[in-house]
Parts: sequence; structure tokens; C-alpha cells
Amino acid sequence: MRQELYAVQASVSPLGAPQAAIVGVIVSDKFEAFFDTLASSRKTVNLRQNCAAALVIGSAASGSDCTVQLEGTADEPTGAELDRLLELYFVRFPDGRERQKWPGITYWRVSPTWLRYSDYSIDPPEIVEFNTSDLA
Repeated sequence: MRQELYAVQASVSPLGAPQAAIVGVIVSDKFEAFFDTLASSRKTVNLRQNCAAALVIGSAASGSDCTVQLEGTADEPTGAELDRLLELYFVRFPDGRERQKWPGITYWRVSPTWLRYSDYSIDPPEIVEFNTSDLA
């Protein structure tokens, strides 16, 4: 999961429509996915109304055979939790320090309730699923 810089993040609009976007993401030791975006973005509007979120992490490059699907609950961490995640984020995305100055920047954490790892580079493919208790 940590090999990839980007993920497709999906959320649900206030009208129930699915919406997806590419986000720069880091993954913590607790499998939390963390990213920044603007308060005016559709994803922020969506997640503030409905905290259900999903991400797909894996390269779209030809020959890439491994993916992770993650479903969970999104929140906007604060205090020590935000500081912990920002420390990890800035290692991966040093330009994120400059974005902190942007008006309306928000930070989102998706805590997984379900995760599926798939590796199609082997035969038979390896597909492993984890639920909340497995990820604890």
C-alpha cells in the first residue's frame, strides 16, 4: 500500500451519486489512509454529510498486478492525531507543508472497516480480505 503515491477515493454525494477523485495518500501502521483536499471540494462536502468512503490503491501502469481496495469511515483528525498523520504525510509529500497555508485546506483520514489485497501476478491469484477485527 505504501508503494503507491496516489489512490482513487470514492464518496457519495448528498443526492446519493457516487463520486471519485485521485488523491495523494499515505497509509499509517494502522492501515489508515490520509490525504488533504480543499473544503470546497466535492469529496469534503460529501464526507462531511456521509462519512462512508472507499479507496483503491494500485498502479494503473501496464503490468501492475496488485491492488488494495479499502472501505471505511472518514473523519477530520485534530490535535495529536492530526500531528501524527501530518508527520507521515510530509515525509511522502513535502509540498504538503506549503499547502497548509492554503485557505480551506482540510485533512481526511479513512479508518478501514474492510480491506482486500489482490495479487494477480501469481497463479492462482492471491486474494486476502480483512475486516475490522483483523485490522485491529
